[in-house]
Parts: sequence; structure tokens; C-alpha cells
Amino acid sequence: MSSIFTKIVNGEIPAYKVAENDNFLAFLDINPVAQGHTLVIPKQEIDYLFDLDDQLLADMMVFAKKVARALDQAIECKRVGIMVVGTEVPHAHIHLVPFTSEPQVCIVAPKMKLTQEQFEEIAQRIRSYIPQDIAVKS
Repeated sequence: MSSIFTKIVNGEIPAYKVAENDNFLAFLDINPVAQGHTLVIPKQEIDYLFDLDDQLLADMMVFAKKVARALDQAIECKRVGIMVVGTEVPHAHIHLVPFTSEPQVCIVAPKMKLTQEQFEEIAQRIRSYIPQDIAVKS
């Protein structure tokens, strides 16, 4: 059975995409702990991050770095933190969380409630800083 992330990759479920290439996708978390909270996934469905082959894992981190730099420019924050938990969805993923205080970089931190318009505005702001090589495909 396909994970919810695979359904997003396949276009079966909508998402607020911020970056994409042939191997990876970055999109806003719909239950963010901070404004701009973004998930980075491989398009290939692999359950556990550390089951990715070495090259795919390295490439995923380089992709995430580009997204994190865009987040840092688009969202007022002290830093962009990274979390790897991977228990909620059986598809390898990392969380990029712009934060102003360290308690925000916690998967059990209180979730924000954003409107569709707020999600769209945040996604557009982040996309405006994404390098062309990982720009979301039209």
C-alpha cells in the first residue's frame, strides 16, 4: 500500500510543494510546529531513512540543504533545524524547521493551525528563494 507521501508524489493528494527534482520533493508539513516547517522526501518509497543507499542519502541531504537555505531567507528565524523521526509515515523523510527558539524544534511541540491561504503564501515565499535546479515543476 502506498504511503501518503507516495500519493503526494503521484499527484493523488495535493500538497504545498516548495522544491522538486527527479529524486526528491519538499513540501510544507500540514501540521507544522513552526511557520515554514517543511518535509523533504525521496520520491522512491523507502520506509526508513537509513535504508536509503549511501548516494541517495547524500543527495537527499544536499537537496535539503538548498531548501533550508531558501527557508532561512523566506522565514524570519534564528536557524533552520533538522529532525529525523520517521515513525508517523512509513516513508523516509526529514523535517526542516525554521525556529527562533529551540523548543520549536521538537516533533511534539504544539502544532500551528494555518489557513489554506496562509499555506499558499508561505509556500510561494519559500519557492521564490529556491534555486532553479530544484524549482517545483509546473
